[in-house]
Amino acid sequence: MPRKSSRLTFAVLATGAGVFSMLQSLIAPALPTVQHALHTSQSTATWVMTAYLLSASVFTPILGRVGDLVGKKRTLVAVLLAVLAGCLVAALAPNIGVLIIARVVQGVGGALFPLSFGIIRDEFDASQVPGSISNLSAVIAAGGGVGMVAAGPIVTALDYRWLFWFPVAIVAVTTLIAVRYVPESPSRADGRVNWLGAVLLSSWLVALLLPLSQAGTWGWGSVRVVGLFAAAVVLFAAWLLSEARSSSPLIDLKVMRLPSVWTTNTAALLFGAGMYAIWSFLPGFVQTPSSAGYGFGASVTASGLLMLPMLLAMFVSGVLSGRLEPVVGAKALLTTGAALGAVACAILALWHDQQWQIALVAGIFGLGIGLAFASMANLIVGSVPPEQTGAATGMNANIRTIGGSIGAAVTSVLVTGRLQPSGLPYGSGYTHGFTLLAVLLLGAALAALMVPRRSGRSGGKTVGGSGSALLKAEEEASVMAPGALN
Repeated sequence: MPRKSSRLTFAVLATGAGVFSMLQSLIAPALPTVQHALHTSQSTATWVMTAYLLSASVFTPILGRVGDLVGKKRTLVAVLLAVLAGCLVAALAPNIGVLIIARVVQGVGGALFPLSFGIIRDEFDASQVPGSISNLSAVIAAGGGVGMVAAGPIVTALDYRWLFWFPVAIVAVTTLIAVRYVPESPSRADGRVNWLGAVLLSSWLVALLLPLSQAGTWGWGSVRVVGLFAAAVVLFAAWLLSEARSSSPLIDLKVMRLPSVWTTNTAALLFGAGMYAIWSFLPGFVQTPSSAGYGFGASVTASGLLMLPMLLAMFVSGVLSGRLEPVVGAKALLTTGAALGAVACAILALWHDQQWQIALVAGIFGLGIGLAFASMANLIVGSVPPEQTGAATGMNANIRTIGGSIGAAVTSVLVTGRLQPSGLPYGSGYTHGFTLLAVLLLGAALAALMVPRRSGRSGGKTVGGSGSALLKAEEEASVMAPGALN
């Protein structure tokens, strides 16, 4: 396909990834409505979120690798069709069981992130790659914000089912355009899918994320939670052994050990912990009745509007990061983004008595999200061989999600550990939670400072076009000077 169609290709990738990102947060504010409409319990309704999280965590790295092997366009179209089917079934779901199954199918769309980054790297001119990745990252980040802002008005004006009907229409058109205009990437990895590695990866991810998401209901000391955590450790060790011995590993551990990759992934883990916790708990804080001693008693729609500064700021900073990256470098942008998130949470821990303070914090955090999302993707894409792009960016997205699950779970313990007679959390619980998030995001900034400086890189592609040469050079550098990270 001619290069002049890169704008249309980007539009397809951005639409698909943006819709998936929106589906992550779109249903959360509407869970009480879903619970009432489908006559189910609160604990069962939470599986609408949990099923989506687990599914996305499993499919993101696996299908990213499949795209590297069999073709990114082919895999992209299949994933879009899965998202379309999942949204259609969800819109028509007669009961909570069918809705949960539909959310599992929608979770396949997590692979849209690594596939899109890989297509950009393969198909766009080298000079376009960093800016395009930054813009796509801005859309992904903004998609989550759109979900928080749009859910209330859609449910109020129409019905919760329209949270899925709108994506059905958008994804259907996007799929048709993708089939016609997105080119098949010429870069293919050698080998085959390591299905044993895929099963073990899926198993330890589920064993880790399931108790994190359900510990509040099951109890942190329950047999199920402790047993699943123990199983996660064993399965993780088995997965590492399987990947190390495989001639065609699902995730190349040599790539994961590159200094630029593991430091970026560490920052992603800590940043994800702060970001997802803020997305989960800030709307609840705003909606708490003021009789609790804090909160504003805002409706779902009003609390979504207070998140609007975050949405606008993350999109603007994400787009601007593409212009700034060639000047200051992705490392500086990631450090700045994490630091802004830490500042926002610190302000929130100290001052949260007025709605304008919440809006200010949301805006500052949004700036940080936009910078961090774009820079993390650029750092990973610029550090790995082309044939490893899908798997590496998929793992980065997954690690961010794991961090988000950990952050949300720990924050939930702090917020809900002590309840008032009315059943509402004490304000001190939120203060402690926001303080912890500030510390985690500060840790993300410190991890970002450890990312090695990159030289001789242009447009996200290594000089000379040799990803394997870069891999070898970084491996040698990490062995010879493991402490020289800056």
